[in-house]
Amino acid sequence: MSSSNLLLQWSSQAATSILIWIVIAVILLYAARKPAHELIFSLCRLIHNALRVAGRSIMIAEKKLADRNREVLLAAGEESVQRLIEREFHRVNAVVSRDLSGYPAFQRSLKDQITRIDEDYQKSVEIPPSPPGWMPAVEAVAKIPPTGDTMVANILKDINKSIDKQHNRAIEEYRKASTVRHTLLKKMMPFWRKMSNTLDEVDKTISGLLERSKFIDSKMEEYEQIRKGSDKAVRTLSSSSMTQFVISGFVLLIAIGGAVINFNLIALPMSEMVGGSSYIGGFKTSNVAAMVIILVEVAMGLFLMESLHITKLFPIIGSMDDKMRRRMVWISFSILFILAGIESSLAYMRDIIAADMQALRQSLADVTASGEVSGSWIPTAGQMIMGFILPFALTFIAIPLESFIHSSRTVLGVCMVGLLRVSSFLLRLFGNISRSAGVMSVAIYDLIVFAPLWFEGHLRGMSNKKGEKADTSVEHVENGEIS
Repeated sequence: MSSSNLLLQWSSQAATSILIWIVIAVILLYAARKPAHELIFSLCRLIHNALRVAGRSIMIAEKKLADRNREVLLAAGEESVQRLIEREFHRVNAVVSRDLSGYPAFQRSLKDQITRIDEDYQKSVEIPPSPPGWMPAVEAVAKIPPTGDTMVANILKDINKSIDKQHNRAIEEYRKASTVRHTLLKKMMPFWRKMSNTLDEVDKTISGLLERSKFIDSKMEEYEQIRKGSDKAVRTLSSSSMTQFVISGFVLLIAIGGAVINFNLIALPMSEMVGGSSYIGGFKTSNVAAMVIILVEVAMGLFLMESLHITKLFPIIGSMDDKMRRRMVWISFSILFILAGIESSLAYMRDIIAADMQALRQSLADVTASGEVSGSWIPTAGQMIMGFILPFALTFIAIPLESFIHSSRTVLGVCMVGLLRVSSFLLRLFGNISRSAGVMSVAIYDLIVFAPLWFEGHLRGMSNKKGEKADTSVEHVENGEIS
């Protein structure tokens, strides 16, 4: 039976037939009202409980992940602070071994300098000259009364000459002694300067040690906070991880840009070495070879940084003995240097290939090639220098890569915690919506069958009124009998 025949089963008029079908549907829905309500409530309750259980499970997972992120963050922060403290202790040890290990010799040297300065100072002390022994004789002659005798005058003249000679001799000796004293004081200046410089160096060393000790104290306090697992330490480490993630990601983008420039620099000449018409899958062999060279350079840079103990991405390299590690440094640097030389030659070949292609295009276009442009060696030299420097520049990608890897664990953990928290909220929200949807669905269901429900309510109201009247009459009869 087709749908049109089914629709017109009750009457030839479509409107009448549709109305009959609606009445039948309303009667059937009214008859199945109670089980339909139970079905709607059961289904919505099932959805609500399922979403609620899923939300609680996600909240538990979010709490476990948050605790795990906290543990990982504290462990990473503790390791980082330990590395800083160890480095500062090594620096303090180096300063003490270099500067303060010779303190006994320095003390002896300083004592010798002080002794020499003291001796020179004692020698430079000014000693007043002793009065001459003939002064009493001069005083006795001066007391002789003048008599006008020529002999006395001659004697006095001779005494005056002797006194003048003695005075001049005393002055000359005093000047010589002063010159000697000044010479000794002048000789003291280098010792003073040397001692001053030595004391300045000691002061700088002690000041540096004091600054490092303050830095170590601050790091030790931070280390204690991390060991205690305080919220302040967690917030600080989280902020630092976010900052390191952003900065290292930006530096990695710059390094990727340099790798792209390096790839374009050597991809064209590589086609002359491995063939420009061969393919590996859907990629040119020359492009794959250029990419392999760049990746090998990055790998050698990572090994070089690991061997120098700058990064710690490969613990097996850091655990090597010093002899093997030095060999690793030289091997990595040699391979990197050879690859840099190859890239420089490829950059030179690229310029030659570009010039040949330009000449070929000009010959095909019947254009007379102009003479050599002055200064055409500048781009060639620039390409060769760039091809030689870029591999060494890519070596330092290991530093931001390590920081990015270590900080990404914290950042991804925080993002996952946020995602789980949002998912739990959405599940609980949809669970509450499903519960409210059940009530709304029941209301819509009753709205559809409102006519039978209204008729049922009207009948119940009439029966209730009849029952109230019967009760009232019974009460009146009972009251009359009693009275």
